[in-house]
Amino acid sequence: MTNNIAIRVENLSKLYTIGARQQRPDTLRDVLSGLFRRNGKHDYETDLWALRDVSFEVQRGEVVGIIGRNGAGKSTLLKILSRITEPTGGRAEIHGRVASLLEVGTGFHPELTGRENVYLNGAILGMRRTEINRRFDEIVAFAEIERFLDTPVKRYSSGMYVRLAFAVAAHLEPEILLVDEVLAVGDAVFQKKALGKMAGVVNEGRTVLFVSHNMGAISSLTQRAILLDSGSLVVDAATSISVSLYLSSTYENNAEWHSDLQTEHPIQIRCIKLLNDRGQLSTEFDVAKGLLIQVEYVVREPVRSAVIALNLHAADGAHVVSLEDIDGSPDLLMQRSPGIFRTCVRLPGNWLNSGTYLVRAGSGVPRFAIFDNIEALQFSLMETGETTKRGHRSGYLLPMLSWETEIILDGKGVT
Repeated sequence: MTNNIAIRVENLSKLYTIGARQQRPDTLRDVLSGLFRRNGKHDYETDLWALRDVSFEVQRGEVVGIIGRNGAGKSTLLKILSRITEPTGGRAEIHGRVASLLEVGTGFHPELTGRENVYLNGAILGMRRTEINRRFDEIVAFAEIERFLDTPVKRYSSGMYVRLAFAVAAHLEPEILLVDEVLAVGDAVFQKKALGKMAGVVNEGRTVLFVSHNMGAISSLTQRAILLDSGSLVVDAATSISVSLYLSSTYENNAEWHSDLQTEHPIQIRCIKLLNDRGQLSTEFDVAKGLLIQVEYVVREPVRSAVIALNLHAADGAHVVSLEDIDGSPDLLMQRSPGIFRTCVRLPGNWLNSGTYLVRAGSGVPRFAIFDNIEALQFSLMETGETTKRGHRSGYLLPMLSWETEIILDGKGVT
């Protein structure tokens, strides 16, 4: 029934023209050329369909994940639903009060204080002042900005922006909440806190669209997920089905990955390799011998506080562990000089349990900027005839820890 639908999207499309000159036409020929293109004749070398003929419905109280590779159209979809940008074709209906958390500081006025922006955002959401007053202290406490409440937000750090923006969006009781990957900017403690709050929002029966590369969070918070690829809807199904299809199609079953494009970021990862204990490229490893992950990257200009990071995920999307190159070289935080570098990390034997694992690589400045977010490779750990069989143990870790056993009473005294 229509009255139970919170979001309806019908044949939604968004076209961007890459490299088009933003200027007025000088001649009649330029005007006619522009009309000709708008009538459906596009230059496909410069046109990019961020979304193309996407259709779906979301019922009230439903929690839906939006997943896909970088550039799949996830953020564009949320921007259209938030009325930040207009679609090229199709339509989207929203039934209910919407709060969006898409980018750091979206909806904030930089000259206004944190206090004033809370009330401004509440007003934009259609909240009465009495409603905002009722939740104000809770918002401020969650955001942890009490000391800076009356400071203009233009002086806030990116982490403070994120905390306040999320607190406002989650606490002002919108009927529909749209959340993008912006939580990745926050620190680990805040991310855990925010995901806990989102779980609370879900339990309150509000409608949520949640974009994330964290398949563990998608799997725990949603029952249904929409997979986008190159602007098109691939599958709209139960979360387990969509996540499985996404992971199997995204992470290459190859022993190495190379970048196809050159970015303008100060750091860019160019190559990732998986090597066995003999230094050979492989995707299958002995659980007792571990493997080596090698990352090659370029530094184009001096940069401080940057890290090269690897995130390992299990086949079901669960986040197993995060690794950063500064663990072995803390001086890298001080400054990285221009050049081409290779860094390696060894995953020791008898550390991870047998199974399939996914490697996500990234570079950036924590809590400030993300340069790379590469969903790269997958590998398998297996028990062989040369190792002690321990496959009956569950869990992602398989450590060989030291045990000490001593006799506290010999057999003669046992009753």
